[in-house]
Amino acid sequence: MGPVHDGAPHLVPDGRPLAGLYSRNARAVIARGLLATRTSNWTVMVSGFFEPVLYLLSMGIGLGALVGEVAGPGGQEISYAAYIAPALLAVSAMNGAVYDSTWNVFFKLNFAKLYQNMLYTSLGPLDVAIGEIFLALLRGFLYATGFTVVMAALGLATSPWALLMVPASVLIAFGFAAVGMGITSFMTRFQQMDWIGFALLPMFLFSATFYPLTVYPEPVRWFIQALPLWHGVELLRQLGVGQVGPATLGHLAYYLVMAAAGLVLTTVRLRALFLR
Repeated sequence: MGPVHDGAPHLVPDGRPLAGLYSRNARAVIARGLLATRTSNWTVMVSGFFEPVLYLLSMGIGLGALVGEVAGPGGQEISYAAYIAPALLAVSAMNGAVYDSTWNVFFKLNFAKLYQNMLYTSLGPLDVAIGEIFLALLRGFLYATGFTVVMAALGLATSPWALLMVPASVLIAFGFAAVGMGITSFMTRFQQMDWIGFALLPMFLFSATFYPLTVYPEPVRWFIQALPLWHGVELLRQLGVGQVGPATLGHLAYYLVMAAAGLVLTTVRLRALFLR
């Protein structure tokens, strides 16, 4: 039986109000995750990088030869490859973060009982949440850096603002990883995990990834603009061509709120599951 906690934040002699939730040792969770990745999961990480690159080559260059130039942010005419490349980067950040924070977390939570064992030590639920989310962000950073290099090599990154697509992609990954881990904490069966894929596929297809939002009727546009991936696509697309303005800040704010809400949800859920 695990340690007993009341509903209030646990106080230890040093008086820190978060001491029952956070021991400032998330690096132990990160170190364990890096070791596991090095010994077993590195092929999954490498394969995840090539997926958006193949999409870019097949659709951006192949289909792009038929489409020609399209209107980008601010009405600027850009090639179809330059139009979809930032969107594919956003999708890559989402997929990498969701994989780490859902399927990996589901196994550790329900079968390996890893988090339960961690929380029997001095680690708190916030340590576990930060450590696992950091690992998802590391994957997002590696994917974003590699894909941005590919974009530059193909001549699709034409503005100095494009360099900010890497940290912006990490923020996108942060939002999806935090919320994904929190949602996964409610899952108890493999069949329930299919719901996550069911939610991601429509976002991938309809979040203005391959064509502009204006093709939809207005009520449908409102729904799409509420989806997190649409904000990621628009954020990276604006940075890619250097069209930065108030809307860009709005997309950033969306992900900051999403990440904070997901981190709180994950921490509360881990405490509710294991610290009773």
